[in-house]
Amino acid sequence: MIDYPVLQWAALPMAIFIIFWLFSILFTQYILPIIVKLTSQNGTDIDEKILLAFARPIRVLIFILGIYLALRCLPLSSSQDVFLSHCFRSVLIIIIAWGVYALSGSDSVLSDEFKEKLKLDSILIPFFSKIIRFLIWAMAIVLIAQEWNYNVSGFIAGLGLGGLAFALAAKDALANIFGGIVIIMEKPFTIGDWVQILDVEGIVEEISFRSTRFRTFDQSVVTVPNSTLASQAITNCSRRGKRRVNFYLGIEYGTSHEKIEKCIQEIRDMLHKHPDIHMETILVYLENFSESSLDILIYYFTNTTVWKEYLSAKEDINIRILAILENENVSLAFPSRTIYIDNISADKIANNSAS
Repeated sequence: MIDYPVLQWAALPMAIFIIFWLFSILFTQYILPIIVKLTSQNGTDIDEKILLAFARPIRVLIFILGIYLALRCLPLSSSQDVFLSHCFRSVLIIIIAWGVYALSGSDSVLSDEFKEKLKLDSILIPFFSKIIRFLIWAMAIVLIAQEWNYNVSGFIAGLGLGGLAFALAAKDALANIFGGIVIIMEKPFTIGDWVQILDVEGIVEEISFRSTRFRTFDQSVVTVPNSTLASQAITNCSRRGKRRVNFYLGIEYGTSHEKIEKCIQEIRDMLHKHPDIHMETILVYLENFSESSLDILIYYFTNTTVWKEYLSAKEDINIRILAILENENVSLAFPSRTIYIDNISADKIANNSAS
């Protein structure tokens, strides 16, 4: 048989729970899109991004509020009522921290606003984001502890007594953090730069508290501790305004000096007229008398530092140099030796062969 008093006793809590559960669904699917649409009419997307960041926390809050109000309708004892209130306020703190945590990401709209208004470097945003997120959850934990009447001040004092032991244990971690601070202050590179350090060469992808991550040109990911970066020489290839080309053109020793002078002058003229060459430093000189060739120094800079464009310009210049040499009938030299043999009688050669 159905116990009607019990059914009546549970009807109101069940009704409250179902109403709030349905409202949480309606809020996410219908009410929130309308609010977002209205806020987007003011010309900025800040309000929209804030609402979207808090969308899931608000839905969970509505659901939890329904459970809380439904349970409050039950005949609870005073101790149970106090426990329920502590639980609800603790969950409320977590939900608020969750929403603020979502807003404090390095790719959030607030980070973009702070970066634009405060003129912050892109390296600083991830650092500040992680610090803020840590403080958010630390504050949430402290508030929850206070809600449950824990002695937070005693806990903090205990941390102070163990600070020395912690510092000794975390020596390497602290060195990496200070290395990261040095990188931020001196700015030897930023995210997206092409750098060389030790045996690592690649693009900077991320700079964190402990380390910096590089993407090498073979698509591998290399992570280097910040303490290492702070104590090593760093070559930032992205900050070059131009890129150097330096090589020797070896021609045969039998080439006349008139042809050599003409080739050198034509190569100089070609480089000065080339649109991809920086005009400041162009050097073309007969510099060395090597064992197998006469070495012409060719030294110039390309206007671009982009690898593909650099190779394209270098290839075009090399082809033009070959065309100049062909027009002047000048041959490139290669390592060779000429052996001179004195006249030897056939009998002596035969005797040496027989022996």
